[in-house]
Amino acid sequence: MSRKQRDRGSAAVEFALVLPLLLLLVVGIAEFGRAYHLQTTLSGAAREGVRVMALHNSVTSTRETVRAYAPELSLKDSQIRVTPTTCVTTSSAPTATATVTVTYPIRFLTGLFGADLTLTGKGTMRCHG
Repeated sequence: MSRKQRDRGSAAVEFALVLPLLLLLVVGIAEFGRAYHLQTTLSGAAREGVRVMALHNSVTSTRETVRAYAPELSLKDSQIRVTPTTCVTTSSAPTATATVTVTYPIRFLTGLFGADLTLTGKGTMRCHG
């Protein structure tokens, strides 16, 4: 029996052994890439929202701005936390800061990496500044 005939099916067997690992790697890259995209979207939306809060002192405008910068997420008011609710500097707090925290639960598409994950974007800025 020649060497070629003995090695005939080895490539198919090796491919069958490596294919699940390659697929897991590709799916993992796609899932975590999507999570990273959502995280950067949340962070950007929170940063723009806190800018509006610091300059205009309006919780309603802040939430509208956050939703405008993350339109694909369909954020609710309960997911957008603005603290403090007023951005007024006083003698006791001359350098008050505003903080906007946006939370969003994501569900992995494949379910291979757990059920879900809650992402958080946070922005902080000095009031009127």
